Amino acid sequence: MKKSLIALSSLLMLGGTAHAQKVAFEEYDLPNGLHVILHNDPSAPVVITSVMYHVGSKDENPERTGFAHFFEHLLFEGTENIKRGEWFKIVTSNGGTNNANTSEDRTYYFEVFPSNNTELGLWMESERLMHPVINQIGVDTQNEVVKEEKRLRVDNQPYGQLIAEVKKNMFKNHPYRWAPIGSMAHLDAATLEEFQAFNKKFYTPNNAVLVVAGQIDMAQTKAWIEKYFGPIPRGVEIKKETFTEAPITEPIKARYEDPNIQKEMVVAAYRTPSMKTRDARVLDMISTYLSNGKSSKLYKKIVDDKKMALQVGAFNYTQEDYGQYILYGMPQGENTSADLIREIDEEIVKMQNELISEKDFQKLQNIYESNYVDSNASVEGVAENLATFYLLYGDVNLINTEIEIFRSITREEIRDIAKKYLNPNQRLILDYVPAKDKAQN
Repeated sequence: MKKSLIALSSLLMLGGTAHAQKVAFEEYDLPNGLHVILHNDPSAPVVITSVMYHVGSKDENPERTGFAHFFEHLLFEGTENIKRGEWFKIVTSNGGTNNANTSEDRTYYFEVFPSNNTELGLWMESERLMHPVINQIGVDTQNEVVKEEKRLRVDNQPYGQLIAEVKKNMFKNHPYRWAPIGSMAHLDAATLEEFQAFNKKFYTPNNAVLVVAGQIDMAQTKAWIEKYFGPIPRGVEIKKETFTEAPITEPIKARYEDPNIQKEMVVAAYRTPSMKTRDARVLDMISTYLSNGKSSKLYKKIVDDKKMALQVGAFNYTQEDYGQYILYGMPQGENTSADLIREIDEEIVKMQNELISEKDFQKLQNIYESNYVDSNASVEGVAENLATFYLLYGDVNLINTEIEIFRSITREEIRDIAKKYLNPNQRLILDYVPAKDKAQN
């Protein structure tokens, strides 16, 4: 009883903290279609200016993969009013930082400045959108940068091809079947005109959301937004193609040889629904239950108690259209990949036939309350969440209400969703092994 009271007390404290951190925001549209979200946080004298574009690797031509990620680099080359090589100098000389990242579904750019440089951040992002310089020297330069990134982060990274191999084997029609880094051969073959056409199609105000968060004067910020972004012409409306995959009804077997590893890994992956669905959020909780930390079910059983694996885990790789629920393990000693899959399946079958304990359920609730607070603990986190919930989920206020979805998930739902998606006939088994020549060295 005492432990239950302590757990309940912790939950109430976290719930109170989460409620206190409700994110206030204002949103509106410019006539050119740019969606604007403003969040004033006077607690620290910083401001983040960010733009998220609804373009990712899934929007690419199958013969020109890697374009979305390439633009993440290319659009730092300069603009008509920012000379080549000056972008980062301007940012750092004004006490700021900046970065960008790309996924299958979107591309995100941002600058963080002291709040007295709000106007500078807005001008720079408007320049990126209105006056980018896309020429051959920039393309050639960034081509080499991207190739080096691929060598470091993918080609020479142990287990660096894991997600790509899962996606390649689980998707036959959907563009999720290739990785955002794309093909270097495709980038080499692309013409300057193809890069310029990609920019013209996707980098438009009506395909983007601008978020300004931090210590800002709302009226002044709106005036600057109108000044810098208002004159940008609306782009041609983009017609997004819908890709569907037939359900997986029989096990898929695959093998990949990685020259960068010495220990094999076995992967079990299941295709799951859009991250916008309630089911996807239940699967998030299932992955947390199975493999969040060393006290989780899989780690405690397979690594600690039975010592059958060096590592074991699970995660829900969520995306706008589909997701992949991925389990993995690295067998040790005389144990085989089949042994690990059998042990993992035993835990899944338990979830499918029995309710998880009240104690484990309470632990999950505490974790998600804490995650909610942490996700909005900085203006950078708030800005990206606001942009993501608008662009990919279609509901900005999920920044405040998504936690209610997690709070409402029941033990019965966890059981039923495990039963619905995590079955042997619905999955890929990938043997991720050392390359033969490497193994013999």
